Amino acid sequence: MVSPTSPTTRGLPGLRRFDHVGITVPDLAEATTFLVDVLGCEYLYALGPLQDDEGTWMSEHLNVHPRAVVPALHFFRCGDAAVLEVFEYQSPDQNSTPPRNSDIGGHHIALYVDDLDAAVEHLRAHQVTVLGEPTASTGPHEGQRWVYFLAPWGMQFELVSYPQGRAFFRPY
Repeated sequence: MVSPTSPTTRGLPGLRRFDHVGITVPDLAEATTFLVDVLGCEYLYALGPLQDDEGTWMSEHLNVHPRAVVPALHFFRCGDAAVLEVFEYQSPDQNSTPPRNSDIGGHHIALYVDDLDAAVEHLRAHQVTVLGEPTASTGPHEGQRWVYFLAPWGMQFELVSYPQGRAFFRPY
């Protein structure tokens, strides 16, 4: 038997849940408007600025250029639990091209909605780029429909809905 303090113990001790996602945007005001007015997230609070004009705190703690600056960062709650930590960085070595899903470090944020068609119609009414039409999943995700869309700064989001459940969660 493996003891709880053994280096071979699987998993993080005490892991309870997912807490938040941090994303970087080119314009915090634009992101705030999109997240609150279009997506319906709740603005929680702001922090910042973060910077270290002489030392290495930024590189040691955040893995960014030592002279990177975060003028402010905002926190948002989206629905019941998902929290987004949204940064606007200024950095001498900043890459301004958002990664695609196929790029290393690529990502997307999936938001659950009760009515996928109504949510897509809402996004389109706000001139949000929706990628294709909703897709019905098969296999373990049967019962789910999904569609991707882009934030104004190019980041990929996904809407998902499975009001009758997905095959993976159904009792047999």
